[in-house]
Amino acid sequence: MLRIYYKKEKRLAKESDISLLRTIPLQNMVWVDLQNSTVEEKVTIETYFDIKYSSEEESSEIESSSRFNELGEELIINSNFLSLNKQDFDYCPVSIVLEKGVLFTYRDNDLKTFGESVKKIRSNPSSFTNGYQILLTLLETGIEQDADIIEGLAKDIADLNKKLTLNRKRSDEEILLKIASFQNYNILMRENIIDKQRLVSSLMKSNLFPAEYMDVLRIMIKDIGSLIEHNKFAFERLEYLQDTFMGLVNIEQNRVIKIFTVATVAFMPPTLIGTIYGMNFRVMPELDWDYGYIFSILMMILSSVVTLIYFKKKNWL
Repeated sequence: MLRIYYKKEKRLAKESDISLLRTIPLQNMVWVDLQNSTVEEKVTIETYFDIKYSSEEESSEIESSSRFNELGEELIINSNFLSLNKQDFDYCPVSIVLEKGVLFTYRDNDLKTFGESVKKIRSNPSSFTNGYQILLTLLETGIEQDADIIEGLAKDIADLNKKLTLNRKRSDEEILLKIASFQNYNILMRENIIDKQRLVSSLMKSNLFPAEYMDVLRIMIKDIGSLIEHNKFAFERLEYLQDTFMGLVNIEQNRVIKIFTVATVAFMPPTLIGTIYGMNFRVMPELDWDYGYIFSILMMILSSVVTLIYFKKKNWL
């Protein structure tokens, strides 16, 4: 899918037909977006504008320190954007080229960040006159989306904590898997936020990015710093939740062991009595006593009851 945004009579127009590409003046170009495009569309754009997109495989293999490069008048950026799938999310590599105020993007997935950015552009098309503004909008929208995800994750962690402390109906394995899932999401979020932080910092250091947008980039850096703090707090809450859960599991296991221990000790006196009368000695007066059997049973019961009363007084039960 191809989307070409260009200036037309003081507004931002959109074109999706690649055959009309050459009819649009180069000086009016603002943003060329390729999403899950055909080979023909990709090659045509690269040839016409003399640029080179990075494939998804190439973007994934690029080291974090090499995701931002300057080549002549081109800013070449390889960044990861979050791809949301119902309750799960993953990375989607995006290849970005910024040359002479024109933004070129290439991606495989339909990203919410891009969709929300397009809505902002449509709501006020006259405010977007170059690719720098489009890139800033994409970054701002991505930061807003990250903030929403972190807020949602914090709410889910709080709900799990409440269920854990008030009513533990779930199995221990299910709770541990849920905590591990939240930790994995939090790690992905941190990597995504750090990636944005490096990108914004690189733009601030670049001589190819206009100085008039530096104030916007500084605000983004502050927002990203706040997200990192919230992400760190989420990690701490998950660690606390995991420690609390393991503590509850240990208490429950100790309670079970305690029950078995008390039962074992309580039955030791009756076992001793039964063992004594089970010995094959010739002279054992109680064996010839008419009430010997009842006496031994009562002694066993009494010894167990006395043991349990003793444990109760010691607050061991």
